Amino acid sequence: MPTHTPHNPTEITPSDLHRILDTPTTPVILDVLTPEAHAEARLPGSINACVYAVAFAEQVLSLIADQATPIVVYGQSDETAEAEQAAQRLRSFGYTHVTRLSGGLTAWKAAGLPVKGSSTDQPLPPAGTFPVDVASSTILWTGRNRFNHHTGTLALGSGSLTMEDGQPTAAAFTIDMRSIACTDIRDAAANAGLVAHLLADDFFAVDRFPEAKFVLTKARPLLSSTDGTPTHHLKGDFTLRGITAPIEFDATLDPRPEGGWGAQALFAIDRTRWNVRYGSGRFFARLGQHLVSDHIHLHLKIFTKAQPLRHD
Repeated sequence: MPTHTPHNPTEITPSDLHRILDTPTTPVILDVLTPEAHAEARLPGSINACVYAVAFAEQVLSLIADQATPIVVYGQSDETAEAEQAAQRLRSFGYTHVTRLSGGLTAWKAAGLPVKGSSTDQPLPPAGTFPVDVASSTILWTGRNRFNHHTGTLALGSGSLTMEDGQPTAAAFTIDMRSIACTDIRDAAANAGLVAHLLADDFFAVDRFPEAKFVLTKARPLLSSTDGTPTHHLKGDFTLRGITAPIEFDATLDPRPEGGWGAQALFAIDRTRWNVRYGSGRFFARLGQHLVSDHIHLHLKIFTKAQPLRHD
């Protein structure tokens, strides 16, 4: 005998929901994604209250005053948690007839059912070589000693990113080492003293090596990437103090709403690979309070201009 699967009253399939649209039993369909996502692609007749918003409860109560109203909530898919979280919160608000759309918007579209909205796909910027916008790009650094740490910034000098079919094929950028700044020391004299120490031969010898450079050698997409996690694993050659050595790190690479691309990465480098040895326990003994961590933590925030270079 065939096995009977019991009906789950807290879920409804896309086909069952589609069947009751525009009938007297049509529930309120609540999209709990962001307003931008709702504008791009949504179920017909759905309303929107973003579950990520602090004011989610107030939004829902203003949209659906009667807590006995049948509600179907949906998010992106069953692989993400926004719809289940919204359903739980609605029940905690006192709503008594809350159902979740099985599979969310992804399952609805996969079933070939109608979708409203401006677009279901985010267009990629055009392919080409995009110059780095050095004014909006920066590098944040953190250096540590035994009981403390210091933070600061570095400015980019120039750079470019080449994209083909939404993937990076080439990239390079320079760092103006003369731009080293410290952001955590408030005393002006102490701040200037640390910066002078970093500029000098003990660290980066900026008078002889005013520029550092990164050149991409390989980019691999991270297929398991989700929103908010790195999208690519990057390898490249990094030149500092006249020494070139390979580095690799994960980075996010995303198209910007205003055009062009934005990249961010958070990783550490071992400064001693570039002959920056001051205070390193690997090379000096009994350093005491003069010990400095070999690792410098870097946060890259690099943005391109909206349009690629023209090649006439």
